[in-house]
Amino acid sequence: MPGKYDLETTTLGQLLDDPEARGIIVELVPELPDHPMISFAKNMPAAAVLQMAGNQLSADTLEQLKTRISAL
Repeated sequence: MPGKYDLETTTLGQLLDDPEARGIIVELVPELPDHPMISFAKNMPAAAVLQMAGNQLSADTLEQLKTRISAL
């Protein structure tokens, strides 16, 4: 059974508004919710934001984010 979020269509803002998803994000990338560019990224699909952040996050962190949020 698929999770409630499709990272290709769910926006970063939607994830940050969900306490469970936000908890995962804060745990793995604590600086993300307070990043100066967050207001621009909130309306973007989460997958696009993760792709852009790929050069700033380890492959392991990206995979954990994708796996854990997709499992919600």
